[in-house]
Amino acid sequence: MEPFDCLVVGSGVNGLVCAAMLGKKGYRVGLLERNDVPGGCIRTGEITLPGFIHDVLSGFHPLFVTSPAYAALGEDLRARGLAYENRAFPTGVLMSDGRWLVMEMDRAANVRRFDACAAGDGAALAAALDGVAAQAPLTFALLGRDLWTASTAGTLAKAGLKLGPAGLAQYFGDALVTARDWLESDFASDEARALLAPWVLHTGLGPDQAASGFMAKVIAFSLEAAGMPVVAGGGFRLVEAFTRLIQDQGGQVICNADVARVQVKSGRAAGVILADGREVAATKAVFCSVTPQALYTKLLPPAAVPQPVRRGAERFRFGRADMQIHLALDRPVAWPADDLARTAMVHLSDGIDQVANAVTAANAGLLPAEPTIVVGQPTTQDPSRVPPGKGLLWLQLQELPRQLRGDAAGAIDVRGGWTPEVAERYADRVLARLERFLPGLGGTVLKRTVLSPADLEALNVNLVGGDPYAGDCALDQSFLWRPLKQTKNHRTPIANLFHIGASTHPGPGLAGASGFIAAGYL
Repeated sequence: MEPFDCLVVGSGVNGLVCAAMLGKKGYRVGLLERNDVPGGCIRTGEITLPGFIHDVLSGFHPLFVTSPAYAALGEDLRARGLAYENRAFPTGVLMSDGRWLVMEMDRAANVRRFDACAAGDGAALAAALDGVAAQAPLTFALLGRDLWTASTAGTLAKAGLKLGPAGLAQYFGDALVTARDWLESDFASDEARALLAPWVLHTGLGPDQAASGFMAKVIAFSLEAAGMPVVAGGGFRLVEAFTRLIQDQGGQVICNADVARVQVKSGRAAGVILADGREVAATKAVFCSVTPQALYTKLLPPAAVPQPVRRGAERFRFGRADMQIHLALDRPVAWPADDLARTAMVHLSDGIDQVANAVTAANAGLLPAEPTIVVGQPTTQDPSRVPPGKGLLWLQLQELPRQLRGDAAGAIDVRGGWTPEVAERYADRVLARLERFLPGLGGTVLKRTVLSPADLEALNVNLVGGDPYAGDCALDQSFLWRPLKQTKNHRTPIANLFHIGASTHPGPGLAGASGFIAAGYL
């Protein structure tokens, strides 16, 4: 191939954003994807029955539509066919005894709903979200830019002048509070706690981990402000729009291009060698959207990696595993309330203790007996995804062990690991639990497709062991210390080689933040 100015390895959202931003600056970019289709965790397919359009992995895009990347690229993407739908209530919870609560994109309505569960809960919600808004410049700077920079130091200095030393210390102290401590201290109703507690799972944390309260507040703030948008027609339409944009900029999206090695010449990244032996040169830079282990122990020559960096990469931890279950239904779900039928994502949960118990089981290597079930309903936003009169559900289980040691219920033999049989038997448990919350649902299932943690890793090598967040999101692997304590920002020890993706700061989520940040280096 002719040399490119820049190469981007991996075509997930960070790779797509990085390539498009570099192209916008006039660089000719080659985006390399090992699979036969681009998109990373953005995949769409009729994986149950014809006419049922499923977002296979990720499904909802609130982080992207509120991101700096979308602000910079949205007009270009919309001109190439991208459209979002965002009509429903963003989130809700259904408890096993029939109690429920939903959240709207309307502060006054949310205060009324929370107060109806317990007097004062509405004011507690408003106070928490107002607190996020008051500190938004600092919070979103920490969550959306490089931290080892003079700019971030300046932001902290301004915050210190505004808040005072004691106020700044209180900000960081409050940011370490667990979700349990926040929810049990501020809310009286089971419904309010149960609605908010499962959202910490979407950050890779559990409700008793440091900073989970902070992340739960930020998510609640974002849901109220941005909702739960989906791409009209399926997430692959976003990938198509990015592909057209990159091509229109003079770049290429090259699939079936499995990178075996980053070429290093005179201490600088000069291109890559593909698994089939082809060489692709880069005259300016190489950006890799991969895990630290992949970058520092596989893609780079051993002599090019300082030993402290290699040891840090080898010690990088992955988090709990994930499972997806996709259901094609012969009719829409018969929810106990119309508001739930209009909600984009409903958690089936009895609250903090149930979430915590399932997380504890998964951390111990056990299949949880009573998992939290994430019920995604993209058809509340985009009815075109199913034939008339039919239904579709996107189920996610985020409290699963990567390495199986046993079953908390003592019913499933896991000695073979995540085999298809184990996955199907656990799916049986999940659907039986779903039936207890939604009686009669089982009789409406036309077909189900189960994606185990092993299946997820097979679809995307960055999801090691089925970890959907490409790395444990505990505090010691976040912020200043993500991806490694031995590196800073998205730079590597190799000149012109930059590290992006969910394993890097600011972590997972469909915001494209790391790709956007690193593209700004050139």
